[in-house]
Amino acid sequence: MATGRSLWKQMAAHKYLYLLALPLLAYYIVFDYIPLYGIILAFKEFNFAKGIWGSEWVGLANFREIFGLQDFWVAFRNTLIISLGRLVFEFPVPIAVALLINEVRRTRLKQFYQVVYTFPHFLSWVIVSGIMVNFLGAFGVLNQLLVLVGLEKVNLLVDPEYFRGLIYGSSLWKDMGWGTIIYLAAIAGINPALYEAASIDGANRFQQMLHITWPSLKSTVVILLILQIGRTMSSGGGGFDQIFNLYNAAVYEKADILDTYIYRRTFAVGSSYGTSTAVGLFKSVINFVLLYAANKAAKRLGQDGLY
Repeated sequence: MATGRSLWKQMAAHKYLYLLALPLLAYYIVFDYIPLYGIILAFKEFNFAKGIWGSEWVGLANFREIFGLQDFWVAFRNTLIISLGRLVFEFPVPIAVALLINEVRRTRLKQFYQVVYTFPHFLSWVIVSGIMVNFLGAFGVLNQLLVLVGLEKVNLLVDPEYFRGLIYGSSLWKDMGWGTIIYLAAIAGINPALYEAASIDGANRFQQMLHITWPSLKSTVVILLILQIGRTMSSGGGGFDQIFNLYNAAVYEKADILDTYIYRRTFAVGSSYGTSTAVGLFKSVINFVLLYAANKAAKRLGQDGLY
């Protein structure tokens, strides 16, 4: 272990590298660590006149209040279901797409597929939700076609039974290509000599993918899976913008997640900041536990894990 003096010598020898890290360190301090003091609102009855520090301590009263609300448990259940759905329906798709794109031998065709799949990621959820309303809304393209062929109109955006399917489908369309980038980068790092040796030994393309590409990709998949599990309670494992722009009062029973619930309680319903912070702290603790457990499980299964 380096002593304090030798540590300073090492830092002085690599001072420019540490200098490059300073902006990132400042970012985390300003935006991730300083705001942590706001957690104490979960244990206070916030009073605007007295401020955060001057407000009265109420212990666990905010937690008891939210745990007694039926809407909170509906949002909690929806968050878990939507996150689990993302793990089952969304997480494996970029892996499969990356493996398939890797099998395309023509470079231009491979680049074309990457551009086509990646482009939707750069559209904001406001634009995507507008497109979906124009296609699936009451007066959208789909209903105009149904009327044209003599069928009844359907409004998928206000039907709770279809909402989660629309969430998964739109998320895949938008971010599937973006998710493949990391996997393609990992595949690009595989030594081509391994494929040449396997080809000489008579291995076909599928066998090469099974015995060379996948084992080389597995550690990346495990790390991203751990990170995804650690986001289970955050925006339903995906983005807040997606659900916020697509949901409405008619689908709250299937669409309302903890983040949208916090938003409504804080800004729309006008409830106390203490209960909203309590919900946020509750989901953060669960995320931490899930991340720790997933990392532990990965290491027990022989994978590297995050740390």
